[in-house]
Amino acid sequence: MGEALKGKVAAVTGAASGIGLACARAMLEAGATVAFVDRAENRLAALCAEAGPRAFPVVVDLLDPASVAGMLPAILGRAGQLDIFHANAGAYIGGEVVEQDPDAWDRMLGLNVNAVFRTVREVLPHMVERQAGDVVVTSSVAGVVPVVWEPVYTASKFAVQAFVHTVRRQVARHGVRVGAVLPGPVVTALLDDWPKAKMEEALASGSLMQPEEVAACVMFMLTRPKGVVVRDLVILPQNLDL
Repeated sequence: MGEALKGKVAAVTGAASGIGLACARAMLEAGATVAFVDRAENRLAALCAEAGPRAFPVVVDLLDPASVAGMLPAILGRAGQLDIFHANAGAYIGGEVVEQDPDAWDRMLGLNVNAVFRTVREVLPHMVERQAGDVVVTSSVAGVVPVVWEPVYTASKFAVQAFVHTVRRQVARHGVRVGAVLPGPVVTALLDDWPKAKMEEALASGSLMQPEEVAACVMFMLTRPKGVVVRDLVILPQNLDL
């Protein structure tokens, strides 16, 4: 990707692992200064030290509104601007609804829906004022195809899709692009609650992707010419039976 993002400042939530970490690293490689946003303070410090001087940690508890309110000031205090915001952090619960704990749903919905809405709301005024910016949200193919084994997760991603499509239309006139990347199953900690047999079958059949493949798609979205927005980019393992 060379220096495609040189001079830009990006922030990625959930940057301590998985898709967020892969995307943060890809943006660094493309020349951006990147805020690694997560609640895992020690992990962030180690990752940023390893990544070099253009990476810096921003410790945020995305379920705490006061903590979220401090995110943008921390980024601006360190980098002076924000050009790219990737709302990536999320959680996953799959399985039979009748066997699940609704209290666990609340945390997942807090991360997948409320945290996305709040963090995007926090950064948009800055981008609107500058008349430029990119917002990318990590959604899921479950946001466009109801997945029978993950009803509440699917519902959370349908909400994300509705938000992305409507906010995009509100802020387009201000030069701000908003889009979603919608992966199928990716090898991350979010799938830790998959049954072991299901995980082994998916790995053996080639129906899981690596985080770096999602990061490549996010970079494609961010490097389109000005005036072109990738509204939704669905990425699936070739052998996924969905």
